[in-house]
Amino acid sequence: MIKQHKTFLCISNYFKGGAFLTSLKKVGNTVFLVTSEKLRESNWPHEYIDEIFYMPGQDLDWDLEKLLMGVAGIMKGTKIDAIVALDDYDVEKATFLRENLRIPGMGQTTGRYFRDKLAMRMRAHESGVLVPPFTSLFNDEDINQFADTVQAPWVLKPRSEASSHGIIKVNDKESLWNNIHELGDNRVRYLVEQFKPGDVYHADSLILEGKLLFCTVSRYLATPMEISQGGGIFRSANVTYGSDDDAAIKEANKKVMKAFGLKNGAAHTEFIKGREDGKIYFLETSSRVGGAHLAEMVEGATDINLWSEWAKIEDAISKGKDYKLPKVKKGYAGIVLTLSKFQQPDLSSFDDPEVYFRVPLDYHAGIIVRSNKQERVMELLDDYAARLSDGYSTVAEQEKLKKFH
Repeated sequence: MIKQHKTFLCISNYFKGGAFLTSLKKVGNTVFLVTSEKLRESNWPHEYIDEIFYMPGQDLDWDLEKLLMGVAGIMKGTKIDAIVALDDYDVEKATFLRENLRIPGMGQTTGRYFRDKLAMRMRAHESGVLVPPFTSLFNDEDINQFADTVQAPWVLKPRSEASSHGIIKVNDKESLWNNIHELGDNRVRYLVEQFKPGDVYHADSLILEGKLLFCTVSRYLATPMEISQGGGIFRSANVTYGSDDDAAIKEANKKVMKAFGLKNGAAHTEFIKGREDGKIYFLETSSRVGGAHLAEMVEGATDINLWSEWAKIEDAISKGKDYKLPKVKKGYAGIVLTLSKFQQPDLSSFDDPEVYFRVPLDYHAGIIVRSNKQERVMELLDDYAARLSDGYSTVAEQEKLKKFH
C-alpha cells in the first residue's frame, strides 16, 4: 500500500514557486527547500515549508558535491520521495541528485533536452519538428559550411543559459568568426543558428504520464530578446482560442513534448512563426513554469494556477492517485513589465477594473490585466506600455557572460 504522506525536496536558487510549495504542504506532505544563502531573507511561505537548507553563493557558486553530501545527510533520517527543480538553472542540480541517489524522476539525459539548446535542436530536428538552420561550434569546417550556405543574420546562443541571456546577433561571416574567436575555449558552450524574423509564441503546459492535460498559447508583443538587447517594455497576451495560430502552436508543442520525453510536470516552450513563410519553428523549451510572471497571466486568462496544479500532479504521481484538472476558463489576459527607475514604483494610477495583478518586485513595474474581451486586454496593454515607458521605465546594460551553466 502506498503511503499517503511523501517527502519532497524542492530546489530553487531564485525566489519563486511559493504556490508550488504551499500546495504540496496543504495536501499533507513534508516539504524541504534548498535555496541560496542570498535568499535567506526572501519572503518564502515558511508556514508551508518544514525546513529550508541554504547553499553558499547563488546558482553557479553551488558546489554539487557539497549539495549531494548535504542531501545524503538529510536522507539518513528522512527518506526523500521526490526531487523537484523550480527553476531552469536547477534542472541539472535535480537530475544530478536523482541519478546519484536513485530517486525516481527525470534523469540527466532527458534533462539535457530541457536545458541544452543544442541538444534541444538536435532532438527536435531528428523528430521532424521544424527548427531554424543551426550548427554547433565544435568544428571550423561545419561553421564555414553553415556561414556559406545559410543566409544571415545569425545568432550565437549560449547552450545552457535561460531566456535571451548572452545571445549575440551577427550579420556577416567576418563578424561571426570575430565573435567566435573572442569566445575562445567557451565556443564549445555556444551554437549558431539563423535568425528568423517573426512573431514569437509561448505554450505553457501541464503534462501527466506523457499526456498534455493543459496548454495555453500566448504571443510575445515584445520579445525577451528585443527587450534584453534594445530595452523597452515586455508584453505578452494569450491568443484567440481556436485560431490558426492557437492550433498550429499546440500541435507543434505536442510533438516537442512527445519527442523530448517529459512525462510529468509543467513546461514552457517557445516557437516562432516565420514572417516570410508563415511556418512554425521550435526555439526552446524548459521543464518548469514560465518566468516573468507569465504564470499569473495564464491564471488570469484560464483560472489555472500552473504552480499549484504542477504540485498536485507531483503529489498524485508520488502517491499513485488520480489527478483531475480543474475547469478551464476561456478568458483573456496580458502582462506589461519593465525595469523601473524606482525601487517600489507607485502603480496606483493604473486602476482600471481589469487590473488583476501588480508585480511585487523591487525596481520592476508590471501589471497583468484580464477581461472576457481580447480587444480590451490589447487596448490596456498598449495604453499601459506607453505610460510605463514615459514615467517608469529604465534600461540595464546586458552584461557579457563570464561564467556558464
